[in-house]
Amino acid sequence: MRERLKRDLVALMRVPGLSGHEDRVRRAIRDRLPPGLGPRADRMGNLWVSFAGDPAAPSVMVFAHMDQLGFVVRRIDEDGGLRVERLGGVPERALAAQPVLAMVGEGRDVPGIIANKAHHATPPEEKFTVVRVADLRIDTGHVSRTDAEAAGLGIGTPIVYAPNVIELAGDRIAGTAVDDRAGCAVLIELARALTARDGGPTVHLVFSVQEEFNLRGAVVAAQALKPDIAIQLDLMLATDTPDMAGRGDMRLGAGPGISHYSFHGRGTLNGVIPHPALVQLLKNTALDEDIPLQHSAQVGVLTDLSYVQLVGGGVASVDLGFPMRYSHSSLEMCDLADLEALSRLLLCALSRIGPGFPLDRDGDGG
Repeated sequence: MRERLKRDLVALMRVPGLSGHEDRVRRAIRDRLPPGLGPRADRMGNLWVSFAGDPAAPSVMVFAHMDQLGFVVRRIDEDGGLRVERLGGVPERALAAQPVLAMVGEGRDVPGIIANKAHHATPPEEKFTVVRVADLRIDTGHVSRTDAEAAGLGIGTPIVYAPNVIELAGDRIAGTAVDDRAGCAVLIELARALTARDGGPTVHLVFSVQEEFNLRGAVVAAQALKPDIAIQLDLMLATDTPDMAGRGDMRLGAGPGISHYSFHGRGTLNGVIPHPALVQLLKNTALDEDIPLQHSAQVGVLTDLSYVQLVGGGVASVDLGFPMRYSHSSLEMCDLADLEALSRLLLCALSRIGPGFPLDRDGDGG
């Protein structure tokens, strides 16, 4: 399983797919799904496969977003330099001199770099400052606006970190869009397992769009599928490096994580307090199957589950995930052992959801 997860993750990390421009990622995922599943897509671009199960049991939507953050061109200077707007939570302090890729068309994409002022010409007062996105320039090597436009660049062109994969010590992988191509790789592995299952609830596996933009792409899929339960897969903030000490107790390689509380207090007032029956289900499953399970409670974190939980009469919801370091930078890091354990935990937990599973807030789901 670990090698399959690695192959899927590496392949998906190399596919550019800015939020709202996920077409290539969707095709890559569709090509990696087991044959004969009849994947469907909606007008937003969400992709899903469904596995029919016991109609008396609650239906389950397990989902992960396929998009990534980046930039959108807002202007081309006369000398061919690109000015951009940020799309998603791009950290300005991690941008100087980064390689990027302008998505003008498969086979025609334009590489570039985020310009960084020459060190020899940087005065002391600038050496410890961060350039704002509004002041960034992307250099693609073109010498005029005409040349840049002839290459397919224009206002609205999507730009992402240049796709990159670095295999590190042990089973650790760093690179672009680990958030959330790792979650997508787990869903693909889950699809393989569900094709051979015997019994269990109806399960919808959804690869969602525009999470990094407005967190609401998955809502469209949830409105169509009307699940009773939603399980979202995304990163969990690893807190095992000196800069993150004190933020929590989530370690790379120590197993998947469950979120007990998430809230985004910077403008977007939303979050998830998970359904107690699902928390108990996952804790019991992990204990019985000897799968390590870590725990998270964070302010500053928000996922698309925050909006999926509000669909219809309400959806019993829980956030699951994998520890990840260096979120939203061009080089994020995860451990394949955590993805494998997450896949096992999901498959075992899903098999325990039957007709008597409590959906009100008074049950324990044990």
